[in-house]
Amino acid sequence: MDFAVMIFLSSGLFLGWSLGANDASNVFGTAVASQMVRFTTAAVVCSLFIMLGAVFSGAGAAHGLGALGSLNTLPGAFMAAFSAALTVLWMTRLGLPVSTTQAVVGAIIGWNLFSGSLTDLGVLSKIVATWVACPLLGALFGAILYKLMVMLIAWSKIHLLRLDAYTRWGLILAGAFGSYSLGANNIGNVMGVFVSASPFTDFDVGDVFTFTSVQQLFFVGAIAIAVGVFTYSKRVMMTVGSSLLPLNPQAAWVVVVAHSLVLFLFSSVSLEHFLASRGLPTIPLIPVSSSQAVVGAVIGIGIMHGGKGIRSLRWRVLGNIASGWVTTPIIAAVLCFFSLFILQNVFDQKVYQTVEYRLSPEVVQHLKGAGVSTEPYGAVVGETIAGSKRFRLHLQEQAGADPDQLQQIVGASEIYPTRIDPGKLQALREANRGYLSGVQLASIEHLEGRSFSHKWQLAQALEAQSNSWKFREKTTLNKIYNGQLQERLGYVMEHFHQDD
Repeated sequence: MDFAVMIFLSSGLFLGWSLGANDASNVFGTAVASQMVRFTTAAVVCSLFIMLGAVFSGAGAAHGLGALGSLNTLPGAFMAAFSAALTVLWMTRLGLPVSTTQAVVGAIIGWNLFSGSLTDLGVLSKIVATWVACPLLGALFGAILYKLMVMLIAWSKIHLLRLDAYTRWGLILAGAFGSYSLGANNIGNVMGVFVSASPFTDFDVGDVFTFTSVQQLFFVGAIAIAVGVFTYSKRVMMTVGSSLLPLNPQAAWVVVVAHSLVLFLFSSVSLEHFLASRGLPTIPLIPVSSSQAVVGAVIGIGIMHGGKGIRSLRWRVLGNIASGWVTTPIIAAVLCFFSLFILQNVFDQKVYQTVEYRLSPEVVQHLKGAGVSTEPYGAVVGETIAGSKRFRLHLQEQAGADPDQLQQIVGASEIYPTRIDPGKLQALREANRGYLSGVQLASIEHLEGRSFSHKWQLAQALEAQSNSWKFREKTTLNKIYNGQLQERLGYVMEHFHQDD
């Protein structure tokens, strides 16, 4: 492995350590603070199941932040991850359970601002919506589970000593589930920006399974999270577990389970398949904050206690936590912007790859077929402009347009040169391992030697070769199929992309 690559990946490991010190502690925070589970036991169970969740279920939410910004160089990804990690570390030293997701989102926006790239407001609004939904869902689950638990204990008339033993085991099992969900959901924060530049290669473990390059990347990130859990998580555990609201052991169990359910909802591909197959709305697979889920669950329990519980909430602590949620993305964005400036101008590193846009006659015809009018932009046709933000502003100067149509024009005009190179084609055959179907692979082989300037041109050429590359009508039932096809198409485009 290239030593320079390891240096750049170190920021992801630092971010993983910060996440372990802050977010991962929330899984067992209430259990440790209530003295039902020893810290060492909690740290071991938490670390083990975080690794399992990251390796085997991390792919679901890992792509959630990718649409917000395409960090197309390792130095740029390094600084984005490093800025997010510094922000989380600072908040951790203050004892505040902040959102690592918010720090990463802020860093990506900082990179977008520095590189002149557009921030997809649709994707951003979806992510911000989860920041509201996450604590609300945590409060809802916490309130319902607490009410059911109180009723069950009253009905069973269980002896206190037996209840105590059951609660200890319940906290450990719930913590294991929560740790698995945390690894699956939040590994995208730690290593998501490095997926496209993973330095690892696939290898087979006997005849059992293939350990993919992305799984290896996630495993390394999960180890960093585990180190953070062991070395620096106790202070945040006590903030969440005891400083916000005094909790008895049973309430601590409710908090862990409620938090785990929230993270599971936002990371489970199987759940998405289940909902979509029955025509039900699906939940976006996006990394969410375990801290927000825990705080929401604690508040939900306080509400179920009635007036006494609400009065017992330490509102000053809650206010400090909420202020951390607001300032975290802002601090990360500003820090990332200025850090990129230093990395580029002092250390002479290329922190972003310039992307050019051209509204060529071929693009005009393609957009016309999609029902997008380009007549107001006749003066721009044939002109090459660097940077998506500059290109969009140039279009707006010519004539106003619907934001969705502008997004379509920008996307179709992006110059993304690809060539079905024979050498890369052979490498794709060897690395495929069933990811692409035989029909899909044959379609690519028929295009050997051809070059394309835009992504949509390659997509159309593949679709012309086989219906296996054709997207289905946009319905809830077809959402999963289209999403998987989009991932495979992106994989092919990235594989044959020409950087120079």
